[in-house]
Amino acid sequence: MRILAFDCATSACSAALWDDGRIVARRIQAMNRGHGEFLVPMIIDVMAQAGMEYSDLDLLATTIGPGGFTGMRIGLATGRAMALAAQLPCLGVSTLEAVANGIDKAERKTATVLVCLDSKRADIFAQAFGPDLSPLGEAGAVLPDDLAAFVKAQVKGNADGPVLVAGDVAGRAAEALAGGGVEARLSTAPGAPDAAVVCAVAAERWDGNVKISPPKPLYLRPPDAKAPKDGGRLRP
Repeated sequence: MRILAFDCATSACSAALWDDGRIVARRIQAMNRGHGEFLVPMIIDVMAQAGMEYSDLDLLATTIGPGGFTGMRIGLATGRAMALAAQLPCLGVSTLEAVANGIDKAERKTATVLVCLDSKRADIFAQAFGPDLSPLGEAGAVLPDDLAAFVKAQVKGNADGPVLVAGDVAGRAAEALAGGGVEARLSTAPGAPDAAVVCAVAAERWDGNVKISPPKPLYLRPPDAKAPKDGGRLRP
């Protein structure tokens, strides 16, 4: 099975190609803005590096958020357009589970995992996972002062030792947890989603259905932009 995956929803931009259980081409670059300029050239480079055509692929995969509004929309629009043009199924993977799956199995062997991503606002995008990476609750946009209570509600006393915190704001999250009486330690995993990990998640999840619905964005809060009053019309 050949999978092309990409991500540009958070603090990095990446693309990778999976061929029967191994990554044969990959590009990743940390960035806070400009994802739209980098994503498609990265995809082109990865396909050229692998020596493949889009007709050689079986599946596309892209992250669906949570993350920056613009980056999320760019990734989803690219995935949908490529799926339509190449007549390929496209599967969505959340940024939180992509980061969680990037944690080494030995590191999370008995730990409750908390992934925390930068929302570019006062709150943090967060979700807790068990050692097997099964979600312990829904993802949420949580203020740092409320993060300890959020974790306690999701873990419900089942944590064995410190909570393992990953993500691009893991340090800030760990400090907030400590202030709320939750012991935490930082993961050594990359803080942003990696398209290579998205490939692996998609390979495990895909059931072979070529008519799956297009991926939809995962929003954890309403958009900051609001429709103008009177639909933008000038006053009479």
